[in-house]
Amino acid sequence: MSSPQIILASTSPRRRELLTLLGLRFEVVAPTCEEVPVIGLSPNRQAKQFACDKACSVSKKHPQHLVLGSDTIIEIEGMLLGKPKDIEEAEAMLKQLRGRTHHVRTGVALVKESDHLLISFAETATVRVRNFTDGELTHYLSTKESLGKAGAYSIQGKGKKLIEKIEGDYPTIVGLPLWRVAKLLEQQGMRVPNSAEEIYRVKPYANWKEFS
Repeated sequence: MSSPQIILASTSPRRRELLTLLGLRFEVVAPTCEEVPVIGLSPNRQAKQFACDKACSVSKKHPQHLVLGSDTIIEIEGMLLGKPKDIEEAEAMLKQLRGRTHHVRTGVALVKESDHLLISFAETATVRVRNFTDGELTHYLSTKESLGKAGAYSIQGKGKKLIEKIEGDYPTIVGLPLWRVAKLLEQQGMRVPNSAEEIYRVKPYANWKEFS
């Protein structure tokens, strides 16, 4: 079996699915870091820091490989929302987002320890949430889809019904700014089999076309 071109430092099935669209050979390795916000960091810098922490934790064990890390945070009026611990916290988050606009900030880091390589960036998209009813909220929470999702919703899943509109890059909201990742890998000399331009034209991912 051929060796992977890259290691994805993430347990997120959504990031795995998005990276698969590029046609790369890659391995998934779970990061071993804790996501503890650093006081004083801007939301963009915090997203990048989390991505770097993930990638570096895996790169230490695989120093000869390119390691890609990514992390997504939700920001509303300067407040960061992570993943809810339980349904009650998910409900509180969604009520906070209801009828309002928030920013989705996804940080990306590419690390190769043996080459002392560390490149990071953050991409931002804007999401407007519908003024959904309490009944709609109760129904959505009953799906348990909120758990494990930053901001307690999944735009690529049933959570699409809660969203009024987006501005910016759809894959960034899902969890991996695919266009910029593809360009970053190409800049490092990696051949990306599937064209990012074609992927963005076809939009072959759940609910992507609905938010064009």
